[in-house]
Amino acid sequence: MILHAVAKAGQADLPWLVFLHGFAGDSREWMAVGERFSRHPRLYIDLPGHGGSSAIYARDFNEVSLQLHATLFSYNILKCWLVGYSLGGRIAMLYACRHPAELEGVIVEGAHPGLTYSAAREARWLSDARWAQRFREEPLADVFNDWYRQPVFTGLTALQRQELVTLRSENSGAALAAMLEATSLAVQPDLRPALRRCHFPIYYLCGEHDHKFRALGAEIAAPCQLINDAGHNAHRENPGGAAACLAHILRY
Repeated sequence: MILHAVAKAGQADLPWLVFLHGFAGDSREWMAVGERFSRHPRLYIDLPGHGGSSAIYARDFNEVSLQLHATLFSYNILKCWLVGYSLGGRIAMLYACRHPAELEGVIVEGAHPGLTYSAAREARWLSDARWAQRFREEPLADVFNDWYRQPVFTGLTALQRQELVTLRSENSGAALAAMLEATSLAVQPDLRPALRRCHFPIYYLCGEHDHKFRALGAEIAAPCQLINDAGHNAHRENPGGAAACLAHILRY
């Protein structure tokens, strides 16, 4: 199954930059950052259940990985940098462990490498199942108003929260619920050991104020670059800072 994506042309001698958005986002999410790298060919993907891929479902991480592989192949992308935020970062890390020959490197922002204890997995599954039920049954604006009040989003201002609620309410609740269950952190493997064996560069971006994910980034033994004046959704809160980090990595 080929995922919907937006492709932008660049120099043929430079590697593709492939951007993966977070939960409830879409292909537009990274454009404020990615379009600053117009020399590179760029691909902004809509993950299953999101944006132009809202009618595409995935049963688990393995299926998402196969869909991503098929999508890259359809654009004749044989080597690329994967850039992913949150859910997109988790998918990027898993893809890196399964398809290392296809990657120049991986850049993830605020992405969890995986839970290590069964009790934590059980608790996360119960939490995600409750959210999924709400996404299926309640108005999305109500659900997202609570979603963006979770501790990881405490850095958002009231205006930023309302902007996200309005934007994310464009989605299909049923499609989001299915994707949340298919890619729950509860069913994601712990990627730390496999990531440490990767022979290509892996970089971890993190908002200056996102203390939880700053600590998680250190656990995958990847260089961590802080995005100033930002929390968990750092590239949205400070796109210029995120672009500066990418420029440093890509040697601009």
